Amino acid sequence: MAIAGSADSSRVLLRHLREIMAAEGDAQKRLDRIVRLIAANMVAEVCSIYLRCNAEELELAATEGLNPEAVHKTRLKIGEGLVGDIAAHARPLNLQNAQAHPLFAFKPETGEEVYHSLLGVPLVRGGRVFGVLVVQNRTMRTYTEEEVESLQTVAMVLTEMVASGALQDATGLVDRAATLPQRLEGRSLSPGYALGTAVLHEPRIEVKRSIAENIGKERDRLDAAVKALRNSVDRLLDTSHEIMGGESREILETYHMFAHDRGWIEKLRLAVDSGLTAEAAIRRVQEETRARMHEITDPYLRERLADLDDLTHRLYQHLSGAQGPAAEDLPDDAILIARNMGPAELLDYDRSKLRGVVLEEGSHSSHVAIVARALQLPVMGRCEDATDLVDPGDTVIVDAEHAQVFIRPTEDVLEAFRQTLAQRERQTAKYAALRGRPAITRDGERISLNINAGLLVDLRQLDDTGADGIGLYRTELHFMVHASMPKVVEQVEIYRRILDRAEGRPVYFRTLDIGGDKILPYQADEREENPAMGWRAIRIAMDRPALLKLQLRALLRATAGRSLNVMFPMVAEVDEFRRARAILREEVRRAASGGQALPLSLKVGTMLEVPSLVWQLKTLLPEVDFVSVGSNDLLQFFFAADRQNERVSHRYDVLSPSALSLLYWINAQCRKAGKPVSFCGEMAGRPLEAMCLTALGYRSLSMNAGSVGPVKEMLLSLDVGALAAELRPMLSLGERSLRERMREYAEKHGIAL
Repeated sequence: MAIAGSADSSRVLLRHLREIMAAEGDAQKRLDRIVRLIAANMVAEVCSIYLRCNAEELELAATEGLNPEAVHKTRLKIGEGLVGDIAAHARPLNLQNAQAHPLFAFKPETGEEVYHSLLGVPLVRGGRVFGVLVVQNRTMRTYTEEEVESLQTVAMVLTEMVASGALQDATGLVDRAATLPQRLEGRSLSPGYALGTAVLHEPRIEVKRSIAENIGKERDRLDAAVKALRNSVDRLLDTSHEIMGGESREILETYHMFAHDRGWIEKLRLAVDSGLTAEAAIRRVQEETRARMHEITDPYLRERLADLDDLTHRLYQHLSGAQGPAAEDLPDDAILIARNMGPAELLDYDRSKLRGVVLEEGSHSSHVAIVARALQLPVMGRCEDATDLVDPGDTVIVDAEHAQVFIRPTEDVLEAFRQTLAQRERQTAKYAALRGRPAITRDGERISLNINAGLLVDLRQLDDTGADGIGLYRTELHFMVHASMPKVVEQVEIYRRILDRAEGRPVYFRTLDIGGDKILPYQADEREENPAMGWRAIRIAMDRPALLKLQLRALLRATAGRSLNVMFPMVAEVDEFRRARAILREEVRRAASGGQALPLSLKVGTMLEVPSLVWQLKTLLPEVDFVSVGSNDLLQFFFAADRQNERVSHRYDVLSPSALSLLYWINAQCRKAGKPVSFCGEMAGRPLEAMCLTALGYRSLSMNAGSVGPVKEMLLSLDVGALAAELRPMLSLGERSLRERMREYAEKHGIAL
């Protein structure tokens, strides 16, 4: 007999498939012809096609060899039986004696009990399983590698037919499988809600023509694309030494190795030789890579396969010339879908049209998340397979308040979400009405509400929220979104524009807090075991003082004739503050000696983020002009619990008696020394936590702009003196948390939370 898996046989089979696709007739008749054709070509006694009929089940859509009465009656759940297992894992299964396999599920209506050997491959595209293609024989035999390859090639073409809707008029199954509603869970990287239209950040590999008409021409197209890919990777590696080093360069070298890997290229060429177009060959190799990724648990190997997956995508771009979506093509309610992206890429999009972002990767401290929070743009991260499950134009709901994403939501889900958005709009209008009112509690305490900022776009929030000023300006964000180190003149311009936009309201500039999880694009990524406690912020400034000197020089120039407030991050001991202040004083002397105008006033303070500094307050306070409590890091170190580690990040409550006692003591020491103290951690932006902070004595809070309205509404309804009398005795309790006690207090006294 002919070798079914040979390249010639595969090309013959694909040619016949193309004829069937072009022929007239309904979909069911074409499916029936396809299974007969495959069975004859594979010398198999059975060929069956199972298509996904809903989120959980497969249905027998066509068969040659099994009981025809079972068609559209036999169903298997995803994961049930051998066919269900192939669908669940998106991988081939090649068995000599299928009935002896522990997953074998007997369906008496099919009459398959007389067949022993089985070869099944998934119909998969973009990570979405559309069905399963199976051949069977009575004899116990193991199908050859060539036969497996041949059936996978046929499955690739069949999947395109199914996914394109070419077969849906007969079965009704395909359309439902392709448009099923999906709900993804992930991690909220920037809070908020959004409803809009999906836009893929990177174009998906679209195969409009699967079967090659001229194999030689397709081979030439593939080889040209591979050459272009290799050249681009070579150029990237050649220039990388200027801005990258260490492990970052090693990653590029791994990328370079994959681009020149003969085995990978040979797989692509063999797929073309089997009768596929270059695009279809790339798609097939990509699906095989992704299937392997799902089976591998080792994070290093998964990352390497992810590199190969990305390289495959880049090869397709060289082949097709496809690029990302143009700004003018964005819908007015765009939801951006991406595997990951940098902050500069996000800023390239028209903010007026962007409603939300969904990422497969990302973390709360990633650069893109930081920028998104500055833009008040809802972002969901860690949404597995999002780029595969979403099609351009799909309706998408981003619920970054409850860490979920709805793709193609049903009408009832849409209606419920619209009501949520309407409620949010009513709240926004209510907070806007409070914009001009000062935050004065019921018993007459004035609380200063400020915003955290880091980009010029944040400055508009000063007027929108009615905030008193900027309690924390993260200067590192400007450095993070630049492709190269900003020059002093560029920094001066940025700082001047910030002060101009603040219109006399106070701005507290934090010097560069880089390192750890905040790596500049042009900074060598030096991996550390525990980056939060590693070489970062003031520690980098002390070891590399030139960077701090240039930044302070720019701040002094920008604030000539105006007030300058500077604070140093991550100070762990008084000596670090003294050394940093000495650098600032030297820059002041340098500016004065050069005839440069100086700031009208200069105040120097420190972030209080490291517990060791808490116990040096008596020594520190006489030397500072102010203190700003950064609770995110302070309480992370206090509890020895990494806030990025989901296993422990919620284990300890910031409203525990121990944490509140620490914060109370800090405020008391600052007041005793007569030094202003502000609070700029995430706690300040949550009404319940902000309520407790005011009861501990804090009168200046800084938060994300979106939190100003809710916190102000809470303060206007609060008698802070009465709460302080209730809370302070509780600090000696041995309870895990006072959260519920405080919530009950708020409800009892009508405090708006």
